[in-house]
Amino acid sequence: MIPVILSGGSGSRLWPLSRKQFPKQFLALTGEQTLFQQTIERLVFEGMDTPIVVCNKDHRFIVSEQLQARQLEAQRILMEPFGRNTAPAVALTAMMLVNEGRDELMLVLPADHVLEDQKGLQRALALATVAAERGEMVLFGVPATKPETGYGYIKSSNDALLPEGVSRVSQFVEKPDEKRANEFVEAGGYYWNSGMFLFRASRFLEELKKHDPDIYDTCLLTLERSQQDADSVTLDEATFAQCPDNSIDYAVMEKTQRACVVPLTAGWSDVGCWSSLWDVHEKDENGNVSKGDVVIQDSRNCMIHGNGKLVSVIGLENIVVVETKDAMMIAHKDKVQGVKQMVNTLNEQGRSETQNHCEVYRPWGSYDSVDMGGRFQVKHISVKPGACLSLQMHHHRAEHWIVVSGTAEVTCDENVFLLCENQSTYIPIASVHRLRNPGKIPLEIIEVQSGSYLGEDDIERFEDIYGRSTPVERGVSVKTIAQ
Repeated sequence: MIPVILSGGSGSRLWPLSRKQFPKQFLALTGEQTLFQQTIERLVFEGMDTPIVVCNKDHRFIVSEQLQARQLEAQRILMEPFGRNTAPAVALTAMMLVNEGRDELMLVLPADHVLEDQKGLQRALALATVAAERGEMVLFGVPATKPETGYGYIKSSNDALLPEGVSRVSQFVEKPDEKRANEFVEAGGYYWNSGMFLFRASRFLEELKKHDPDIYDTCLLTLERSQQDADSVTLDEATFAQCPDNSIDYAVMEKTQRACVVPLTAGWSDVGCWSSLWDVHEKDENGNVSKGDVVIQDSRNCMIHGNGKLVSVIGLENIVVVETKDAMMIAHKDKVQGVKQMVNTLNEQGRSETQNHCEVYRPWGSYDSVDMGGRFQVKHISVKPGACLSLQMHHHRAEHWIVVSGTAEVTCDENVFLLCENQSTYIPIASVHRLRNPGKIPLEIIEVQSGSYLGEDDIERFEDIYGRSTPVERGVSVKTIAQ
């Protein structure tokens, strides 16, 4: 059995913690490990192969770092230039496996869900394996025990031809209003759609070719034109752009006659919004969940997330407050599904707060915006041991670098020299420069940029060991470039 981890989501309903360039699956929202790391770790047991990860190409280095941090492995990382939903992602993975003569069972699951009961998951997998080995397409359904309006539902029916404990999918139901959700719970036989599946690779491709040949044909051509290495697949952007955007549910599961449901009773949550995150956390005697420097007074059933500043809450009920360095979000717990629409509104306004945090992660390390004015910008830059930024040049700004800790190797035009703690250097406008950490500990520097224009597109990149191109968009802070 091969796990296929879908890590392409943006998690916009958990803004402002989740951002496009660092979405919720890479955040430690429910423990010390990130949701992505938890997903991989729960699949480390006998009979389960190392996973294949499907992610946006911009997240490849985050995926690699988070795997390395927990000494985990992926047999392949399939990198999408942009999202086309779950059906193409799974189709490309299945085609790749079949081409390699590996027609194995594929366990498809999102990278950003919570499963609290490992034994419950393994019980469901054992039952699902029996059905999938018979050619069925298994969807894991969570018994609908309360009227949730944020989940899609599945209606099941008995089928004597299926293994005991497995039922046939008779209907898919979109996210209902509260009245219909109550009716589903009272009627019984309804499950929440977990977004987790188990089927043989060839079976999925057979059903996809029958029910959505456009996706099948486009994915086949995309894979032929993609760059495939031993540990990664970089999808051909021009061909993949022609692929229809569709989910596994719409493309296949709602149309096939082989869809069945296996109950999943394992403490599942998609932590898809702030109220569902509140559900899975321990609460104080008044039902409040808090993280960070938070003081709560005379308040009930709130979720307060601080991220540096003191957050004090007085006399609130069923309220979510999330504070980050550059944004604050306040919502009633019953209205948190509207956060996605707020993110869409901010995107339409061209706000950068939906894209990156103040601290931005890059393959070589990270940088944090400290201050910004009309003609200056100050950043705290951290470079990992052995890593380096691009060899680059700016046409409208100069930079001052001050080493706080570690050792910096600086290239400035024809000069290459070392800087130690408390030493500094000046990078003039139009100088070709690079920063590298030759040491064994992280390099920490303060960078002060000054000039008439500090936009991200003021860069000419000459060399980059990470294979990134020069950014052209305006509106984001600077060294997001080599950074």
